[in-house]
Amino acid sequence: MNRLLNIGFGNLVNASRIVAIVSPDSAPSKRIVQNARDCGMIIDATQGRRTRAVIIMSDDHIVLSALLPETIAARYQGKDTADQALQTEEDEEDD
Repeated sequence: MNRLLNIGFGNLVNASRIVAIVSPDSAPSKRIVQNARDCGMIIDATQGRRTRAVIIMSDDHIVLSALLPETIAARYQGKDTADQALQTEEDEEDD
């Protein structure tokens, strides 16, 4: 069975299909996002908030998240408890 990963605000992705989780600030990641937008391969899961992580999927889809890459990586590795996850989302909503 495929494991689903919470990428913030009730949005889930298939953890086994994640290739990379990167910051959106570099020029190459901005190009990746723009190319995906042009091709209709972007999934915006930010709920209108600032994009803090770009998740590259194995099927060439690009997922945008409002959570930090470190937060998503911790959840992927199973180190994030439910209480920490709720606190992280509340903290990031305040920014």
